[in-house]
Order: sequence, then structure tokens, then C-alpha cells
Amino acid sequence: MVEAALSVRGLSKRYDNVQAIQGISFDVPAGEIFGLIGPNGAGKSTALECILGLCKPDAGSIRVRGIDIRDGSGRAKEIIGAQLQSSGLPDAMTPRQALGLFASFYRRAARPELLIERFGLSEKAGTRYASLSGGQRQRLSLALAFINEPEIVILDEPTAGLDPGARRDLHELIAMQRTAGRTIVLSTHYLDEARFLCDRIAMISGGSLVALDSPETLVARSSTHPQIEARTMPELSEDEVRSLPGAAGCTRDGTLWRIGTTSLNLTVAALGAMAEAKGVELRDLRIRRPTLDDVFHELSGAEPKRNR
Repeated sequence: MVEAALSVRGLSKRYDNVQAIQGISFDVPAGEIFGLIGPNGAGKSTALECILGLCKPDAGSIRVRGIDIRDGSGRAKEIIGAQLQSSGLPDAMTPRQALGLFASFYRRAARPELLIERFGLSEKAGTRYASLSGGQRQRLSLALAFINEPEIVILDEPTAGLDPGARRDLHELIAMQRTAGRTIVLSTHYLDEARFLCDRIAMISGGSLVALDSPETLVARSSTHPQIEARTMPELSEDEVRSLPGAAGCTRDGTLWRIGTTSLNLTVAALGAMAEAKGVELRDLRIRRPTLDDVFHELSGAEPKRNR
């Protein structure tokens, strides 16, 4: 049996009267991008902080490449890199200086210039930290997570607060690390981000693990019906829409009909045939399939933040 890059068993942590995480267990094989998803306060950051040794769990075990992170040797920390949700550097420090400083902390470290190029910081390598944009600071934060050439990298909300363009750029940088053979564990409340990046996802709600599987498998298990969004001219009546074969509930938003269906092909074909028979023009026709948002809502009743 292949040893997991990261193995978490029965992890629990309480802060005063708040149970941050409760009995979480999962394995992450080498070379996988593994996601922890859930709304703010679900327990994602607490789980990652326990994995990094930044806080002591009340119960459970954590092994990195078979090494217990509590063995006191520091061996586990040598093979882990981390980018935390809240981090900062002195205003006057440049990316080149920061990478050089962090490299001095490790016996084995990547060349700062290599990381500057890899993470697209060449033009800003000599710029003061205070003058960097949010996206550039996140690139630097990621570069610092890789300074010790880690086998496993922990990323806590790596794209939080970034504009869509900067977020896409970071997605590409993170995905490249899978190609390099590294294991990535990241937390996010952007579910489309998790679906794009992650090989598997652990859904956390109220500190508990509610589901764990690939994004595609989780979506396939959803009980939410596919939905057809249609606008016609002239408009179809409610009775006509409800009579469509396979229709499973319909709602109206102005001139737009949203039609749930248990048989997508049948309902779409019948809608087209009805429009043709009645001389009605289809002005708009879209299909919305179940998403990770739907799955999470079904399992937890919570609404994670959607990425716009």
C-alpha cells in the first residue's frame, strides 16, 4: 500500500466553547491537489494550522510522509511549505530580499532568482513590499511557500480578496506545481476554484467532514435537478411550461422561466417543439447543471461564497 503524503486521523480542536473541528480524517496521496472547502468559520484554517504545527490539536494524529509532526525532530517541517491567510512583510523589503532571507532559514533552499522568475516577479523583484499590488503580494507569498523546495505545500485561502484576473493567474501557478510532482493542500470558500484546481475535495461544515470525493463525483451525486432557463416571445403560459414532459417545478423571473427537469433532453426537445408549433421565438435558452454549491447546500444547509 502506497504511503500517503499526508495522513490526518480523528483531528479535533476546541477553542473555549467553540468546537472548531471535530474528528476529521483524510489521506492525501503524493502529487494530488486536495481541497478543504466550506464557508468562513467552518474549521478549514484550524485544520491547516494543526497540520503545520501552529496549534496543538486536542485529539487525533497527523503524519507527513509517515513522520508524526509531534516527534520533535523537525523533519516534517523541512518538507512542508506554507502560505497562510494572513501574512505580511516589512514595507521596505523587496521580493528579492524576502526570498533571500527565507532561503537562509533552511539547509536546502531554492535559488531566489529561480522563484522570482517562476512566480512572475521579475519586474517587481526590487520593488518595496508596500508598493506591490494585492496580486503581486500573493505571488510573493506563494514563492515564499516554495523556498525550501517542499514536497507538500499548504495554502490557506490563496486567492482571497483578489480580482478575477489575478485569481486566474494564481490558479495557473498552483496547477503548475502538480505537474512538478508536489502535493498541494489548499482551503477555499470559492467552490468553482476548488472544482477547477482540486483532484479531490473535503467538504467541512460546522467543524465536521460532511463529504470527501472528486468534484465530478460529488456533483454527480447531487439530488438537485438540472435547470433550463428560457425566454420566449411571445411568452409561454405557466400551464404550458408545467405541461412539458420531465418538468419538475418552474419559477418565473420577469420574462424568464426557470424549469427544473428530471429528463433534460426530453424537456429541451419538447420546449423546442412547443415553440415551433405555437410560432413562438426562443429568445434565450440556457442549461444550468448542479454545482458544488448545490451539493454543499444539500449536505450542510450552508451557503459557501460563490466566486463572481
